[in-house]
Amino acid sequence: MNKRKLGHSGLEISPLVFGGNVFGWTVDEPTTFTLLDAFVAAGFNAIDTADSYSRWVPGHVGGESETILGKWLKRSGNRGKVVVMTKVGWELGPEQKGLSRTHILRSAENSLRRLQTDVIDLYQSHVDDPDTPQEETLRAYADLVAQGKVRFIGASNHKGERLASALDVSRKLSLPSYQSLQPNYNLYDRAEYESQLEPVCEKEGLGVINYFPLGGGFLSGKYRTEADMANKPRARTVTKYFNERGLKILDALDKVAKIANANPARVSLAWLLARPSITAPIVSATNLKQLEDLIASIDR
Repeated sequence: MNKRKLGHSGLEISPLVFGGNVFGWTVDEPTTFTLLDAFVAAGFNAIDTADSYSRWVPGHVGGESETILGKWLKRSGNRGKVVVMTKVGWELGPEQKGLSRTHILRSAENSLRRLQTDVIDLYQSHVDDPDTPQEETLRAYADLVAQGKVRFIGASNHKGERLASALDVSRKLSLPSYQSLQPNYNLYDRAEYESQLEPVCEKEGLGVINYFPLGGGFLSGKYRTEADMANKPRARTVTKYFNERGLKILDALDKVAKIANANPARVSLAWLLARPSITAPIVSATNLKQLEDLIASIDR
């Protein structure tokens, strides 16, 4: 399989990243192990998670996804075969959020413990923190890199001007710089990325690992009516796509999929991978059939 370079980091990742937000939420531990075994066996090597996954589930506090991933890393012996990506900054509770030095250093130790690893390959700022000076954030990362606990850093959910500002601070102060961006980007959600973020990423040579490449499942075509979303975990995410524009996009996907003898998900991912700025979309699967369909979307 052809790997793709992630920014200037030297990391090389597969054209799909497995999104760990489902671990411990819509996928239990044994199924997670099965899916990750199959993912790596197929030649893929990048897994993304966050310390806040899956805090939104009743009774969860965050860290559940990292914990399950850590157990798999230890059980499988595959740590050396995969690029482990996690994130910091999303709210975990009172006084447990943001990108302050104290929170980053404490959170990194907790993530390393849960992941059962000595180093995080890509540590990402999960969401921008306008209340913390960017220099403070980057100096905290510099310490983690110097200690060998983090290899490279990335950004997620940043506005274009804030991303550019952080990169400028890194240059001026000779601090570690963001090597990647994790934005929301798909055939429906295009405006912000293409107008504000893509120009920065292309100018600076950042890797892009976009989330929601299938719009929470809408662009896969499995949700055709409001009734299809009944009692589905991602219903709130998908609802916003049920409008005239969303249905026109789905209709266009159906037409292209028919011509290409494919399915809407495969066409959606192919469109993303054809964009020069996209390194690898982040995808999730809850069973082996879904994973096999996603794997089939990549021409290896």
